[in-house]
Amino acid sequence: MELQKFTYDNKITRNFAVATIVWGVVGLLAGLLVALQIFIPEMNFSLEYTTFGRTRPVHTNAVIFAFVGNAIFTAVYYSMQRLLKTRMYSDLLGKIHFWGWQLIIVSAAVTLLAGFTSGKEYAELEWPIDIAITIVWVIFGINMFGTILQRRTSHIYVAIWFFIATWVTVAVLHVVNSIGIPYSALKSYPIYAGVQDALVQWWYGHNAVAFFLTTPFLGLMYYFVPKAANRPVYSYKLSIVHFWSLIFIYIWAGPHHLLYTSLPDWLQALGTTFSIMLIAPSWGGMFNGLLTLRGAWDKVRKDPILKMFVVGITAYGMSTFEGPMLSLKTVNAISHYTDWTVGHVHIGALGWNGLLTFGMLYWLIPRIYNTKLYSVKLANVHFWLATLAIIFYAVPLYIGGITQALMWKEFTPEGFLAYPNFLETVTQLIPMYAIRAFGGGLYVVGMLLLVFNVIKTAKQGSLVKEEAAEAPALRPQPVEKTKSESWHSFLERKPIRFLIIATIAISIGGIFEIIPTYLINSNVPIISSVKPYTPLELHGRDIYVKEGCYNCHSQMIRPFRSETERYGEYSKAGEFIYDRPFQFGSKRTGPDLAREGVKTGRIYKPNAWHYNHFIDPQKMNEESIMPKYPWLAEKDIDLKSTAPKIRVMKKLGVPYPDNYEHKANDDLKKQAEEIAQNLREAGIETESTKEIIALIAYMQRLGTDIMTPQTDEDTEEE
Repeated sequence: MELQKFTYDNKITRNFAVATIVWGVVGLLAGLLVALQIFIPEMNFSLEYTTFGRTRPVHTNAVIFAFVGNAIFTAVYYSMQRLLKTRMYSDLLGKIHFWGWQLIIVSAAVTLLAGFTSGKEYAELEWPIDIAITIVWVIFGINMFGTILQRRTSHIYVAIWFFIATWVTVAVLHVVNSIGIPYSALKSYPIYAGVQDALVQWWYGHNAVAFFLTTPFLGLMYYFVPKAANRPVYSYKLSIVHFWSLIFIYIWAGPHHLLYTSLPDWLQALGTTFSIMLIAPSWGGMFNGLLTLRGAWDKVRKDPILKMFVVGITAYGMSTFEGPMLSLKTVNAISHYTDWTVGHVHIGALGWNGLLTFGMLYWLIPRIYNTKLYSVKLANVHFWLATLAIIFYAVPLYIGGITQALMWKEFTPEGFLAYPNFLETVTQLIPMYAIRAFGGGLYVVGMLLLVFNVIKTAKQGSLVKEEAAEAPALRPQPVEKTKSESWHSFLERKPIRFLIIATIAISIGGIFEIIPTYLINSNVPIISSVKPYTPLELHGRDIYVKEGCYNCHSQMIRPFRSETERYGEYSKAGEFIYDRPFQFGSKRTGPDLAREGVKTGRIYKPNAWHYNHFIDPQKMNEESIMPKYPWLAEKDIDLKSTAPKIRVMKKLGVPYPDNYEHKANDDLKKQAEEIAQNLREAGIETESTKEIIALIAYMQRLGTDIMTPQTDEDTEEE
């Protein structure tokens, strides 16, 4: 049989590998800064651009989409060429994909630090960047499927199944969750509101973890682990069951992020059920990966690459067991809104994604540079540093999370909250945060060792830009399924049909969960007293989102005695029908704010208290870990954006009066002057045009639609 000669393109692999390393350093340093800021607020260097609320999204986006994203593309561009015995479909599309993705990352960092955010976790990027992501993702897909269609192999290997599922699912998730209507060049409002926005966001958020941090790394595992161990995959049949069950079940599990919230009970139950079911396919993948090393365990003792793969796959198993356990309502009642969840997420991120990426780079770089790894000893040191770092990172957060949850729920024998001041439950965690930061520092040191090792490896070799290869041409394939082949073998040589079936599998869950919340009104019962935000409150809410306050504060009171005693009446679905984006939150570093504007038996907070708290939180309580926001008293409200905001809100169904956008600023100025006058009476001189006035208005609005608002008379009584 005549062999066809061709070359593999290693330049594109090298480019993505370098980007992985560069953004890995950036993302991890941003994470270390965030870890320090959470107990040393001065670490924002008194700059508005580096507060916790703005740097945390930079960290998460840099790690997920820059570090992990580039690692995925490194794996795809290297493995697909070799698995399909062909060069990538288009060198030009590969270059556009590479540079487009890097420009997206840079623009994401700049806009997030500047305060342009959608306020939706892992989907913070605003509409122009969302469009750019869509375009680049389509270019990537064309290149990937073009390569598959010009392959010289009859079947597509298991790793490629996971790459296909990743591409189609991320495309669907991104487009559906990102739909919004712009009101300026860099800002928009989502078309979803309140409970529906929360459902769509966590359908996206959970499955961004599933199909960006999990499925492509399973593809990476199925290629690089057998290569590094020089062993075949343990079970082809298990990989089939693992793949199809995983992509079908995963998409249903998003609602487990919203247990005990205002989400309808049937959705919470559905999310929990499918989350528990996820254990089976997840552990099927873990066992398939670990058992691939059968007969090669003697190598694991000496080979840092295999050690990284083993611990990474084990971390995947631990994380995918803990995730379903956290979706049980009895466990979730303790874990949610605490650092337990943060520790859980980082077992997956640092262990599964991090160690598999490091192992891949240590294996890959010497091969494309036609040399040996510069230092196996340094790679071993990196392995132990990373492993210890994960322990130092996660264990304190587990301890801190459980400690805080129990403190929140503790009552005295007389029936009062044992810790009525939320800050008491935070200060107890400072030592845990310090240990976590130490663990993060160790992980960064390990990353820097990798940088040194990779640079020295590249210098002692030379990049093989065009790697020679040869393979026989693909023979004509039967159109229909033959008697001797299984249904899955038939699918493997019909990639477009494979794509269609995978798309159906990942779409079913979202369709069954999201559509009923729009068609059945009882899912979001109407509360007649809930009114749209005033123009000033709308500006204040947007400032709240801009500053990333949702990273530390929730606005969702769960139906627990401890929460209703501490915060007031539990939250109802109908309260949030004008909230774009929703603000349920996922972590309480500060108290819940859902009833901040009402009298609930807590100490009343007048306008002056809020003003002083924003300017200097430590002045109000010296143990506070909240950063200062002095620029809020210096920057003016953007009155020019009022009319566009009102117009977009009206398009989205908010019942503002006809032509209200033309007189909205009159109402805004009137309400702002009332707050400014109240502050003057308290001895605080400030102009009514400042952002801090709008933010105070929003704070004092929270909860007043369904409860009695606070008044100056309340202050006098107290």
